[in-house]
Amino acid sequence: MKKIHYLVTALALVFILNACSSDFKDVNDDPNRISVISPGTLLNPIIYGIASHNATRSAGVTFDLMQVSLPFPSVSGGLHRYDVSPNIGNSSWNTYYKYLANINEMRIAAQKAGDANYEAISLTLNALVYSNLTDLFGPVPMTQAVRAEDGILYPKYDTQEFIYETILSDLEKANAMYDARAMIYFQDILFGNDVSKWRKFTNSLHMRLLLRISNRAETNAFNKLKTMIEDPLKYPVFTTTAESAILQVTGVTPNVSPWGRPQDFPLGAKMASFFIDNLNSFNDPRRNIIATVARDLQNKSIGYVGIPSGYEGADSQFKYNASGLLQAQVVNPMRIFLLTYAEVEFIKAEMGQRGYIVNPESHYKNGIKAAMEQLKAIIPTNYFDNPIVQYKGTLEQIMLQKYYALYFTDYQQWFEYRRTGFPVLPTTSAMGNNGIMPSRFTFPTDQQLYNVDNYNEAVKMIGEDTINTKVWWDN
Repeated sequence: MKKIHYLVTALALVFILNACSSDFKDVNDDPNRISVISPGTLLNPIIYGIASHNATRSAGVTFDLMQVSLPFPSVSGGLHRYDVSPNIGNSSWNTYYKYLANINEMRIAAQKAGDANYEAISLTLNALVYSNLTDLFGPVPMTQAVRAEDGILYPKYDTQEFIYETILSDLEKANAMYDARAMIYFQDILFGNDVSKWRKFTNSLHMRLLLRISNRAETNAFNKLKTMIEDPLKYPVFTTTAESAILQVTGVTPNVSPWGRPQDFPLGAKMASFFIDNLNSFNDPRRNIIATVARDLQNKSIGYVGIPSGYEGADSQFKYNASGLLQAQVVNPMRIFLLTYAEVEFIKAEMGQRGYIVNPESHYKNGIKAAMEQLKAIIPTNYFDNPIVQYKGTLEQIMLQKYYALYFTDYQQWFEYRRTGFPVLPTTSAMGNNGIMPSRFTFPTDQQLYNVDNYNEAVKMIGEDTINTKVWWDN
C-alpha cells in the first residue's frame, strides 16, 4: 500500500486513504472501491489543518508579539516582552511540513489524473505554506523536503531567495492552469468548488508575496505588482469579502472550532493598550466584536481599556479589570482568515501611496470597510469624518489600518511589521532583547541534533541562528 502523508482525522471519513497496487489485474479489482487516490479527497483535510493551525498560532504568538493581547498576570518574561523560547517555531515547522507532504501527494495525484485545476490549487497551497515557513525561519528545506520515500530523511536547506523564486513562479503557472469549464468534483470547504475564486486566491496570494519581497530592488516586485493590478482579466483577484479565502467553520463535525474548549481562548489574557487605544481613537465598531469592556474594582464598566505590553512593575498596579478577548470569536460557527479582500485593497493602497497606481485613498477606504465587513461589524456612516481616520497619504497610516485588517490572520501582522516597521509599537525598559522586535524564529532544536550538517549550512546562509538575524527580504 502507498502511504498517504496526512493524519487520519474525522475529516478523512469520506476520503480514500490507501491506493491499491497496480499489480492486480482489472478482473480482481473491487468495483465498490476506488483504487486510485483522487486529489479531491485530500483537499479538505489540508485546508482545515492549515487554517486551524494558523488560527491557534495567531492567538498564541502573533497576538503577543504585535500587542493585540498579552498574558495577565505576567510579572516578568513572556513573549510580549520579547522573551522568545528557542522552540517557539516547532509547532509550525512540524505542522507545515506535515501538510506540505499532503499537498505534494495532492499534486502528484492531480498530475496523474491530468486535472489542471487541482494541480493549480496544490501549487497555490504549497506557496501559501512555504511562504509562511520561510518568513518564520529564513532558509528552510524545500527541494529535498517531504521526500522520505526517496530515502531523504535529512534534507538540505534552500535559500529564501530560491524559495520565493520558486513559489512565485508556481503561482504564475497556477494562474494560467485554471480551467473554468472543468469541474472540481469534491465539495471543498473553502470556496465550494468555485474555480474562479480559487484563481483569485492564487493571484491575491501572488500579490501578497510580491509585496513581501518588494524591499529587494532586484526582484522588480513593485513593477510586477503594477502589471498584475492593471490587468485584472489576466490576474483576477478578490474584489469582495464574499470571495475571500475565509474558512467558514460550521461547527458540524469534523469542521469544528480549533478551540475544543472555547473558554480557554480568553483565559489568562487581556487586551493590549496599543490595540484597544487605537480602536478607541477611531471610535471603531470592531471593539465589541473582539473585546470585552473593562471594569473598575466596583465592577462598573469603564469602557474599553487594555494593559500595556511589556509593562514594568507588579500586576497590582492596574486598579481595574482590563478588557479581554471575547470568547464568541472561537465558538462554533466561526471564521478563520487565510487571505481576504481587505488585504488586497491595502496592497493596492500601498501601491498607490508609492505612486505606482492611482486612487490610493479609495483603496484605503475600501480596505477599512472590508476589514470591518469580514468581522461582521457595521461601519458608521461618519467613520471617515474622524480626522484620525481621514486619509493623509502616509504609509504609516495605511499600515496601521492594515494591522487591524490582518487581525487573526496567522503571522501576517508580524511579517508586515518586519517589512515596513509599522505600526509603531511602544516599548518599555522591561522588555527583553533590548526592546527590539524579533526578526525570525530560531531553527528547531531537533534540526541542530539530527540534521547537523544541513543545519550548519543553513546558518551560514544567514550568518547566525538568532531571533535578530534578518531574513533575505528584510535585509
